[in-house]
Amino acid sequence: MSQLRTLSAPEIPSERLLLRKAYAADREEFIELMTDPEVQEYIGGPRPRSDVEQHFDAAMTANAASRPGNYVIADNTTNRLMGTLMLAHRPADRPGHVTEDGEALELGYVLRRSAWGAGFAFEAATVALRAAADELPDQPVVLVTQTANKRSLKLAARLGFRPVSTFEEFGAEQTLCTAPLSMFQI
Repeated sequence: MSQLRTLSAPEIPSERLLLRKAYAADREEFIELMTDPEVQEYIGGPRPRSDVEQHFDAAMTANAASRPGNYVIADNTTNRLMGTLMLAHRPADRPGHVTEDGEALELGYVLRRSAWGAGFAFEAATVALRAAADELPDQPVVLVTQTANKRSLKLAARLGFRPVSTFEEFGAEQTLCTAPLSMFQI
């Protein structure tokens, strides 16, 4: 692939959710998401509130929250932040690739604890992958999760991803799962 493209849709609606760009009003929910020890257990642990506040404020000021492929998962009735979803190219300098050039889309998501267990991650990931399949050329999509995170591995399988390897990163074993983008076309 010569040109790294990612999903450009500014909003993606689903039955119960709206994937959208971040707003300043998302600040408290975002801080809760990043500082909750249970939510952050398999992704590096909770971050100090002051660091998260600075990161959010800087991102909003720099408009970094509007980068293509980065979304807030919002309740489509209340528009409140339930989590975040990213569908962008995995950096080539990180481990965990399925192509020689390392140019694969990576799906990542995290939900506030209050949104766990209701199928929101599945719904958000499915609608994002379907939108990407309609917009982008077929390519591998990867999902990397800590091997100890059984809930995330179960969701990956439910989405249609299959594990292909494991590797060490962030002091823990990670499982690399993949699926072709074309699998999500309707």
